Amino acid sequence: MKLTAKIASVLSILGLSVALSTSVGANTSDEKIAERIKPLGNVCVEGDDSCGGAVVAAASGGARSGEDVYNASCAACHSIGVAGAPKYGTSDWADRGAKGIDALLKTAISGINAMPPRGTCAACSDDELQASIQYMMDSAQ
Repeated sequence: MKLTAKIASVLSILGLSVALSTSVGANTSDEKIAERIKPLGNVCVEGDDSCGGAVVAAASGGARSGEDVYNASCAACHSIGVAGAPKYGTSDWADRGAKGIDALLKTAISGINAMPPRGTCAACSDDELQASIQYMMDSAQ
């Protein structure tokens, strides 16, 4: 009787193991694993045609005006002359204008003194930066 009980016990454990491995195998199929670890979203880079093209340009609605860029990114420093920044609407810009727009754009792109590269508008295109510089130069008195 003891031998029969041991055999029955071993067979029930073996049967339970087979049943568990089958159900675990069903939950860990490649398709289910792929579904659980898939990315939540995608990042598209402007100009990457594999994800719909220039998403950033389309979302922004095109180039912003010099005034828009100034108000959004430049006014915080240039309206009051933070850390020596040339003030909007003053002769500071007439003095800077003598250097020429290309030199000013180059400085704006690379940064100068306390101004970081591209000021506070890392997302601005070179054309938008140039438009904002021109806007500030046009304000010179």
